[in-house]
Amino acid sequence: MNWQEKTKQIPSKPGVYLFYNTEKTVIYVGKAVSLKSRVRSYFGRGTGQAIKTRTMVAHIEQIEYIVTDTEVEALILECNLIKEHCPRYNVLLKDDKSYPYIKVTLAEDYPRVISTRQRVKDGSRYFGPYTQVGAMNETLRLIKHLFPFRTCSERQFKSRHRSCLNFHIKRCLAPCVNQVDQERYISTINEIILFLEGRQDHLIKRLAERMRLAAENLNFELAVELRDQMLAVKKVTGRQKIVSAGLEDQDVIALASSEGQVCAMVFFVRSGKLIGREHYLLEVRGHTRHSFNNTKLYPTSPVSAGNVPINLGEFSAGELLSGFLKQYYHQAEFIPRQVLLSEDIATEAGAIADWLSQKRGSKVLLKTPVRGEKAKLVAMVAKNALLVLQQHLSLGVANQECLDLALAELVKQLGLAKTPGRMECFDISNIQGAEQVAAMVVFKDGKPASDQYRRFKIRTVEGPNDFAAMQEVIYRRFSRGLEERGHTTPFFPFGKVDTRRNVPINLEAKFYPLPDLVIIDGGKGQLSAVRSVMKALGVANIPTFGLAKKEELLFHEASSEPIVLPSNSQALYLVQRIRDEAHRFAITYHRNLRTKRNLKSLLDEIEGVGPARRRALLQAFKTIVGIEKAALAQLQNVPSMNRVVAEAVYNFFRQDKQ
Repeated sequence: MNWQEKTKQIPSKPGVYLFYNTEKTVIYVGKAVSLKSRVRSYFGRGTGQAIKTRTMVAHIEQIEYIVTDTEVEALILECNLIKEHCPRYNVLLKDDKSYPYIKVTLAEDYPRVISTRQRVKDGSRYFGPYTQVGAMNETLRLIKHLFPFRTCSERQFKSRHRSCLNFHIKRCLAPCVNQVDQERYISTINEIILFLEGRQDHLIKRLAERMRLAAENLNFELAVELRDQMLAVKKVTGRQKIVSAGLEDQDVIALASSEGQVCAMVFFVRSGKLIGREHYLLEVRGHTRHSFNNTKLYPTSPVSAGNVPINLGEFSAGELLSGFLKQYYHQAEFIPRQVLLSEDIATEAGAIADWLSQKRGSKVLLKTPVRGEKAKLVAMVAKNALLVLQQHLSLGVANQECLDLALAELVKQLGLAKTPGRMECFDISNIQGAEQVAAMVVFKDGKPASDQYRRFKIRTVEGPNDFAAMQEVIYRRFSRGLEERGHTTPFFPFGKVDTRRNVPINLEAKFYPLPDLVIIDGGKGQLSAVRSVMKALGVANIPTFGLAKKEELLFHEASSEPIVLPSNSQALYLVQRIRDEAHRFAITYHRNLRTKRNLKSLLDEIEGVGPARRRALLQAFKTIVGIEKAALAQLQNVPSMNRVVAEAVYNFFRQDKQ
């Protein structure tokens, strides 16, 4: 394809470009001051492109671009698109969705301080993300010890008629029963925010002023409480290390790389004191481990070169650091005035600094120090990043050794012909036959492969019959897999005929890989039922075992005696993990369906709410709590609702409270 000709139509304006492969999947997102120049540079001859770039270009089937007014707007859009598409050839934060935050619910009349893993634009303040959940929980415990605030839910808060134990042990101001006015309560929340921002000096001054005013007003009990708070904060502050004589707010960021993995370390300096740190692992996609060899060290700044080698294969240290900065500050709540970096990001430094300045509301400086105290501080952060990365790699090696041992023990104990690379476990969940569901979980090389988990609604079984339900699930799983391989399969030969088999199946290879080992959550009865289906489908050669829950016994059809794995063996731990994961997955699915059913029946009691309005309400508010909390105007704005029905819904959830 003559891309040089095709790219002539691209404008010479700032913006974002997206590369798609033949499957219409976004494989790269980039930004540019001049879209035409940047995109055409990928297709020039004799440009000495890196292997990574040449590989990516070979897979480009389509190019799209979005024009923006400025480079900063392009940078913001690039961050959003990378987050949305997770392109193969972009640098990504690993598992960033799972990082928790501390949330201050400022939109509430009497805010709370809670942990959350989701950020929504609801007027709250978020602090984090925290990569170490233990550190975040310790911070929350410290805040609860230092400051009195409510921890109850909104429902508990509104329905409470007398103060709880937290008020009597001075851990809450009891706004639920009007023991404190809103102004004083909000003042306490503002002090918590100062503490979370690392501004303990400002907090101490604020507490001292409040203590003085309380004493002048002869409110000595409050003055004593404020004095104790101030002393506790001073004690915490005294343990913090002074790292900057200028009392600045800084983030200090450095990279370390080893064995093809990269760690970014962030130190938080507030008012010249080191108040915490977080580390993040970067996922360098589009490369094999072989790409990160020790034959070439990219040049780095004098800071990171100080006994902390950066070996980044096809990515330069500056590219990785630039990619990390954009993703990290895209989700960060607080941005300091100064950011110290271990690597030079000259090509994007200006745009990133302007973007951060816009987010902060004042100028933000990006610096890569090469000498002096700041350079020493960056070098310390880089060494910490390397130590964390080495610990991570050591733990990974230890875990892999345990998995290898577990798989080897399984082969020996179960008499398998080969190591089970793909293990599948099935479990049934129901309550007296209602909302029967099944779960299939997959472990590959001893590790969960959650993207290949599958769940099933039982279609052909009425009442509590685990044997028949398991037969249906096994039939559906293996018949679909055989069809995706081009084989024909018989109709469901057990119980009722599943009429849906007559419907053409969209073969998207969701079941194509057949397992090397099947584990059924159950004993001899479930195993016998499953094996009859597998024999009918011609997949009886796959080793299959039933696992009894209490005794942890494995049953095989060829033996009347169960197999007992040693109680301290890695093989038993692995089998228990996959069984427990299947049970968790099935229970979660069953609980979700049961909740929807209960919500459906509850909404059916409201006059004027039929199937269409019920679906609209669920789509708008997600849960029964969401519908219950909704204001009348919000209910009326839901599609297909009118004022009469909205009032009926609104009054229905409040009739017991009137």
